[in-house]
Amino acid sequence: MSEMKNYIIRTGELADAEAVLDVQNSVISEGEYFIAVSEEFNKTPEQQRDWIRTLLKNERDTIIVAEINGEVIGWIVFQSENRKRMSHKGSFGMMIRKNYRGKGMGKELLKALLEWAEANPFIEKVSLGVFSTNQRAISLYKKMGFVEEGRKIKEFKMSEREYVDDIIMYKMV
Repeated sequence: MSEMKNYIIRTGELADAEAVLDVQNSVISEGEYFIAVSEEFNKTPEQQRDWIRTLLKNERDTIIVAEINGEVIGWIVFQSENRKRMSHKGSFGMMIRKNYRGKGMGKELLKALLEWAEANPFIEKVSLGVFSTNQRAISLYKKMGFVEEGRKIKEFKMSEREYVDDIIMYKMV
């Protein structure tokens, strides 16, 4: 990560809402790694602030951002279940701007999330779902100790004849 020396990994804030939304819009517009397609995603900055506010209020949820030279270039969010029998676990999603991928930023964000989860007295299991076509992400998750729990076959229809499986992975913390 030599060219990415000046990065900061920190808890997200309300002030990050527009930057987080901008990263989200750029990743969704690629059409490759996200369930929603661009025309289905039209969150306003105010809705994004409300979402972040809700996350930060819940001790079982968090959002962590990666920043380079003052610009938010990626983020990871963890959301847990409210039901008592499911409150020991949650799942995360991560988005990184295209030109910052493959440089270790995903690993840094995931490391920060796992440290947060390990220190959180409520969280025991961290889960995720990933497109079966996203080999780079699957490789990172395995390196970080996640194992495949299951697979939803042809869960996503990408085009008329192209389907992608949803791989469910987890790690106990």
